[in-house]
Amino acid sequence: MSIDTYEFDGLKTIHNHEFLNDPAFKNAYARGVKAADQDYQWYWRVHIGLWAARHASTLPGDFVECGVNRGFLSSAIMQLLDWDRTGRTFFLMDTFTGVDPRYITEEERAGGTLERTQRERDIGFLVTGSDLAWRNFSEWCNTRIIEGVIPETLKQVTPNQVAFLHIDMNCSPPEVAAMEHFWDRLVPGAPVVFDDYAYYGYRTQKVAIDAFAMERGATVASLPTGQGLLIKPGSQRRGWWARFFTRGL
Repeated sequence: MSIDTYEFDGLKTIHNHEFLNDPAFKNAYARGVKAADQDYQWYWRVHIGLWAARHASTLPGDFVECGVNRGFLSSAIMQLLDWDRTGRTFFLMDTFTGVDPRYITEEERAGGTLERTQRERDIGFLVTGSDLAWRNFSEWCNTRIIEGVIPETLKQVTPNQVAFLHIDMNCSPPEVAAMEHFWDRLVPGAPVVFDDYAYYGYRTQKVAIDAFAMERGATVASLPTGQGLLIKPGSQRRGWWARFFTRGL
């Protein structure tokens, strides 16, 4: 793909987007499209997720996705990393039916979260069962599909170390619960990608995640893709960013 202006998924820019022509990106993105059975034109959003996954692959630990739906991003990641060769497990968590009304805030209820969820079910964006996920992920051996609502299913996912966490649950209480569960398991330097952190209409999630991060001395980068990106602080391993910013000091 060769274009002068990038304009997809709410993002318009003339800045460099050569990643669109990278064969590894195109191959991984195509696997995501196969999982979803359509192209959502999430190019830059997936680029961020793949960048985070590549970085996480240099760290010890398993991968976790909270909010899988059809498996677009996780499928792209597994394609990129040749998943079964990594020796890791990818934990894939979802209700596979959308937001559970028991776990939303009053603000989210008033803001139409449940109505949006129903519309997404009606148009087929949201799955209504895990059958598609089981078929899609059968390509790889090292996966675990956990069906049910977070926080109730979190006790089923207890890896000692987590190197990558993707959160996309469209409401704040389950997202905060997931962060509380996985925080101590995230290794220093592990990326956490929040799909809706800065997305239009999802500010309740941003406020909740910001409060969680602040309590732990961390911050979330707000991205023009609508995502948020957090790197788990710690001194166990000096990543490239630490070496870069302390060089010569």
